[in-house]
Amino acid sequence: MFGFNDLWKFFVSFFLVLPMVTILHELGHFFFAKLFGGKVIVHIGTGNVLFKIGSLRIRKLYFYDGWCEYITVSKRAGKIEKALVYLGGSLFNLVSILILNGLIMEGMLEPNILIYQFTYFSFYFVFFSLFPIDHLNGCPSDGMAALKVLTNKKFDKNPSN
Repeated sequence: MFGFNDLWKFFVSFFLVLPMVTILHELGHFFFAKLFGGKVIVHIGTGNVLFKIGSLRIRKLYFYDGWCEYITVSKRAGKIEKALVYLGGSLFNLVSILILNGLIMEGMLEPNILIYQFTYFSFYFVFFSLFPIDHLNGCPSDGMAALKVLTNKKFDKNPSN
């Protein structure tokens, strides 16, 4: 049952843990894009930009959403490399879950509510980002973008394809 004493868990979950999962997810896209010679701007949150650090933009509602703005992807990048850019966020989320679970199994970390929330949000990100759909705004999910790259289908919202 959710009570008044649980409010702190809600605030920590949505204003600290969820943004951490979002940053990790976007870092996965950023990592693979840079690895394959691309230029990317990472946006965390929505609304006006609060501040910039290199290719990172932190927005006013930092706890809500995140995305990568692909400026360029190397002309040398093939289908697999481009698909890895789209799948990189989910790969980073999955690896983080495996690392945390491994550390818990080895007794190096104690399971706690923050790890549970981190794992829950990470699985949420993996599932919904890999689910192959085109969103109402016309942007494909990561899974759909990877699928379109691998099957040579064009999509409007990404000029690097």
